Amino acid sequence: MLDIQLLRNHPEDTQRALAKKKFDLNIDEFQTLDSARRDAETQVQQLQAQRNKVSKEVGQLIKQGVPVDEAKQQVQKTLEDVDTQLEALTQAARVTDKALDDFLAVIPNVPADEVPEGNDEADNLEVLTWGEPKSFDAPVKDHVDLGEQSNALDFNTAAKITGSRFVVMRGGLAKMNRALIQFMLDQHTQVNGYEEVYVPYIVNKDSLFGTGQLPKFEDDSFKLENTEYYLIPTAEVPVTNLLRDVIVEQSGSTDFGDMPLKFVAHTPCFRSEAGSYGRDTRGMIRQHQFEKVELVQFVYPEQGEAALEELTQHAEGILQQLELPYRKVLLCGGDLGFSSRKTYDLEVWLPSQNTYREISSCSYFDNYQARRLSAKYRSADAKKPQLLHTLNGSGLAVGRCLLAIMENYQQADGSIRIPDALQPYMNQQTAIMLDS
Repeated sequence: MLDIQLLRNHPEDTQRALAKKKFDLNIDEFQTLDSARRDAETQVQQLQAQRNKVSKEVGQLIKQGVPVDEAKQQVQKTLEDVDTQLEALTQAARVTDKALDDFLAVIPNVPADEVPEGNDEADNLEVLTWGEPKSFDAPVKDHVDLGEQSNALDFNTAAKITGSRFVVMRGGLAKMNRALIQFMLDQHTQVNGYEEVYVPYIVNKDSLFGTGQLPKFEDDSFKLENTEYYLIPTAEVPVTNLLRDVIVEQSGSTDFGDMPLKFVAHTPCFRSEAGSYGRDTRGMIRQHQFEKVELVQFVYPEQGEAALEELTQHAEGILQQLELPYRKVLLCGGDLGFSSRKTYDLEVWLPSQNTYREISSCSYFDNYQARRLSAKYRSADAKKPQLLHTLNGSGLAVGRCLLAIMENYQQADGSIRIPDALQPYMNQQTAIMLDS
């Protein structure tokens, strides 16, 4: 959530910045709501002060010769009148508060200055490419044809069990999927310094609000019927909420460890993909259930920009060790996520499509999420706690990594060669035979 002082003191600048995200900030509506809330608060405070003053008038009336009982009755009558007004004003203030809070809750984060202008992914800025796409002697197959030729990827059975956009994995591909998860977790914990955490796969509304999924993106979530619980769209939600309503003491180690705090979690992710019908319906690119190894960092404000570069490099390191060609792009304003201030996407090369496709998004949120979460730190010389800064990124999306390996490492004999870095996680096996 944006700092309300930004909207009060720099409304036009904020409006121009948000226009880069294709968001039209209604300054007049904000100022009307903000003024109404401040007026309501002032009136409530004035009535409370009047009530306190009236409460002390019994003694003064008695000194003026008014009988005790009569003095008490006069004051009580006045207090009742004030209380009636106070109750009505307090209720009105609550309504005004909620209207302003609802208005603020759907304003996205302000993009960083270096975020380029643009409407969609076509306008993203390529930062670098790594690796060379492989040449193939035989016709290139996509991951669906490769997987279905031996029933290692079974979309039909998954559709029978549940519905479209699910998959059953069998044999070597199921084993490779598991190996990828273990490989990523080991790299991030043993090499990159993240602490592994296991978190709930079901969260409440406060958790989704804290990271910015609610209220704007409720249609993209799976809500459990007759409850206030939701299946997680990403591990970002439960992991970032570890520090909801927490104050980190900057003077030493926290209950969670030394700053910056770096967490990694493997979880399934569940998304309804509302509004994406007709896009990537073939295969495993866009499913309702998939797995990710998620990276989350909490940092001090001065560490934020450098932390984004570091976190992105950690995700890139997985692709480099698997020797998968990829490119890194800086998202333009029109493609930038709701809560993000700056995002790098990593896109892996898919030979069947002759293009790069997203496999990781690494985002810096500044203090936007922390304000919604009330995630703070307290330094020794500060009068009050300050907001932490948050980051997250996929390190990586497991299913997309699996299909990228299938396509980039396919062999003419129908097998999939296993990347060297992954072989220790598959009992030194060098290839998976998929030919039927």
